[in-house]
Amino acid sequence: MNINSFPMRAGNAARAFINNNRAVTIAERVESLNAIDAKEAARILAKMPEERAVRILDRPELRNASAILEVMSNADAARLLHGMSNDRVADVLLELDADARARLFATLDEPVRVAIQGLMGYPPRTAGGIMTTEFVSVSASWTVAQTLNHVRQVERSRETVYAIYVLDDETQALLHVVTLRRLITGEPDACILTVAQKGTPVTAPALMKQEDVARLIRRHDLLALPVVDENCRMLGIVTVDDVIDTMIADTTEAAQRFGGMEALGQPYMKIGFAGMIRKRAGWLAALFLGEMLTASAMQHFEGELEKAVVLTLFIPLIMSSGGNSGSQATSLIIRALALGELKLSDWWRVALRELPTGMVLGSILGLVGFARVVLWQTIGLFDYGPHWQLVGLTVFAALIGIVTFGSLAGSMLPFLLQRLRLDPASASAPAVATLVDVTGLVIYFSVALLILSGTML
Repeated sequence: MNINSFPMRAGNAARAFINNNRAVTIAERVESLNAIDAKEAARILAKMPEERAVRILDRPELRNASAILEVMSNADAARLLHGMSNDRVADVLLELDADARARLFATLDEPVRVAIQGLMGYPPRTAGGIMTTEFVSVSASWTVAQTLNHVRQVERSRETVYAIYVLDDETQALLHVVTLRRLITGEPDACILTVAQKGTPVTAPALMKQEDVARLIRRHDLLALPVVDENCRMLGIVTVDDVIDTMIADTTEAAQRFGGMEALGQPYMKIGFAGMIRKRAGWLAALFLGEMLTASAMQHFEGELEKAVVLTLFIPLIMSSGGNSGSQATSLIIRALALGELKLSDWWRVALRELPTGMVLGSILGLVGFARVVLWQTIGLFDYGPHWQLVGLTVFAALIGIVTFGSLAGSMLPFLLQRLRLDPASASAPAVATLVDVTGLVIYFSVALLILSGTML
């Protein structure tokens, strides 16, 4: 086999797979396009039926959509951009450099340009930043039959039709929402208001954080959430699939930060070697410098270690227990903050809860550690010396203090970061473990001095 021919064969296989006549899902087509370079993907999409190509480009899973459109001719790019949803077009254009963005932006019609420019002006991770301006709205004076006819006419030019939004004839303010189910069961000659949902519609301002948008959609079981201005005029809608896409991306970034590294911002296999080193080296260096304090702490207690070498046997046990308890607490608090279960002002309630929790957990681990010393000494697996009972008591007491401190530190660190307007997910498990390692050694040897002074020390 000629290895040099593999990329061409892979491209031909992908092209054949995408263009074959069998029932290939959009997801399969997207994955195939992700596997080939942008120029080849652009040629394939340009030859596809427009509707199918647009559906593929509209999928956020297509990782190189901006690169594909950039290498297309202006005519092909304009044709596909006009078919795509406005929010997706805005996202794709924002990924391009200024020159490429200006070139593609110029191919759009004036109404589309205005809509896209408006979407690009909203901050990311807000309702305005993830909404689409393609929704179905009707006048409050229309009948059910008029509304149905209007939906049939505009359906293809809208991203989705989950509901119809009824606007005031004069102010264009949002009055009511009509679901499709209520619409098709209404009497044709009846006013559209007769099938509208009762009460004030659930809406979101354009600058609402996407986490709060997700909570509103979940709380009210919505498929789409209207986004309005200060006068309750419709700006767009946030659909449930848009929320899912953005929340998955945020969860991925948070998970990477929590692992003790900078968020990649790209799929794992797409980021280059140099980029991978750059994203990971900084955090590792910072954690390494933090762990150097552990060596300093051990140097400070060098005399005690020389007198009671047996204490060194429990250092890994002590350090890991404190780090584990801190990581547990951090994980719980970060998730509770993300879900809105906790607010910044709840820090003292969490502290009062974690203090006894840490003490009980430390006592449980301390009893296990003490039992281990007793068992090993009794059955002759290891001789801890004539003062082995005091060694066991030292391990027991130290674990209570270290696990309690780990639980408190791990639970308070996310609150501190949020107070500093930083992402609580930056309170990574390795960072908490490093913090607790250093303080854990100080607690351990301080307890040892208190208990073993006059005997082993």
